[in-house]
Amino acid sequence: MSTYVFKAMDLTGAKATGEVEAESKQIVSDQLKQRGLIVLEIADKHASKELNIGFLNRIKPADLTIMTRQLATMVDSGMTILRALYVLEAQTENEKLVATLTAVRKDVEAGLPLSDSLERHPKVFNQLFVAMTRAGETGGVLDSALNRVADQLESADSLRRQVKAAMAYPLVVMGFAFSVLIALVVFLVPVFVGTFKQFGGDLPTITKFTVGLSKACTGYWWAIIAGGFALSWAFKKWKATPGGTRLWDTFKLRIPMKIGDIVQKIALARWSRTLSALVSAGVPLMQALEITGKTAGNWCIEKAMSDVIDSVRQGGTISDPLKAASVFPGMVSHMVGVGEETGALDTMLSKIADFYEDQVNAAVKQLASILEPVMIVLVGGMVGFIVISMYMPLFKVYDSIK
Repeated sequence: MSTYVFKAMDLTGAKATGEVEAESKQIVSDQLKQRGLIVLEIADKHASKELNIGFLNRIKPADLTIMTRQLATMVDSGMTILRALYVLEAQTENEKLVATLTAVRKDVEAGLPLSDSLERHPKVFNQLFVAMTRAGETGGVLDSALNRVADQLESADSLRRQVKAAMAYPLVVMGFAFSVLIALVVFLVPVFVGTFKQFGGDLPTITKFTVGLSKACTGYWWAIIAGGFALSWAFKKWKATPGGTRLWDTFKLRIPMKIGDIVQKIALARWSRTLSALVSAGVPLMQALEITGKTAGNWCIEKAMSDVIDSVRQGGTISDPLKAASVFPGMVSHMVGVGEETGALDTMLSKIADFYEDQVNAAVKQLASILEPVMIVLVGGMVGFIVISMYMPLFKVYDSIK
């Protein structure tokens, strides 16, 4: 006989776990059904345990989207929140998300609303998620609100995947170029250095630079690596400061080769999609504007949203402050203005999001086509520079022999 561990729940939604000795999983299932339990999971107690590495066990956007969609479906079917959370705990595979759901379920059992329970985990459920859930609870349309949250998460994840997929090739080429450069400097240049010593005389400047670079890479590689980590840490610390965030976000919008345009379009797509989702879910306008500003991901848009909030508080419109903000094109402010006049602000914002998501897709593909020849020239230039610097002394010796 084997020992099995099981997860089940009764008709009231109460969870039950334990161990049973039986000949097979089917026998365990039959025993649990005879006890009036609904079987959620049965596993061999002595099965090999999977390797669990903490930093790899992160919650992916797809995992959160699926969980949200499942929760919306169960709520729409009439299942209680508590019972739905029990089912999600049993079905979810991501251990970090399971731990979060367990904490949320315990808060709900203690009497907290679902939105307040989610708000206790800001690293998993952002302000947009919490606000739309709270609006759904207030309006009695929690299933619709959760479906909108899932749609928002899917749109954001799709946009992120488009950018990553388009930039994969340039990054691979850059990595290859860097690897070739390191290999030439570390392995090829030292071979030539011994030959140069036999020639004697003064080396050309370009050769001296390459030889110095080779000695630095082979003799002080640890310092280069430590310096790289130190610079990365200092940059992250600086970027986290208010002044650093402002300067870095402003600089990103001005990067040449259309990179700044792509950053702007991504920020506008995220802004319009978020505000549309909040407004359509019934979140109060002032709260929706505040959340949109905080989740925009760019200081320039956040600053513009603070001006919008001041305008709305004084009885003004959303579109007027957007016209004065350089980060928002004229089309955005005009479409928002039409949405305010017709009472279809969420629809207009959704159209803006669709437009800029398509623009991002096209712009990223165009950027990849531009970067491809640039990367080829860069790789050729680096290899050519090292080869020429190594052969310059040989040409010099040949000229002296003639």
